[in-house]
Amino acid sequence: MPDIQVDSSHMAPSTLPADVPVLSDDECVACLARAVEAHDSARLDEVAALIGRLAVTIE
Repeated sequence: MPDIQVDSSHMAPSTLPADVPVLSDDECVACLARAVEAHDSARLDEVAALIGRLAVTIE
């Protein structure tokens, strides 16, 4: 099968939030569980970003 050339200058931007580190789905769920379990309102941005990252995966 021949290689397919991809012109990255025409690629759409990532739908993943920029502030979420690259994690596997399992790692993301584990981080989310730890953040929610902590009941720390200072981690709300982290929780929202992790939920957003998982929502993109589900779509």
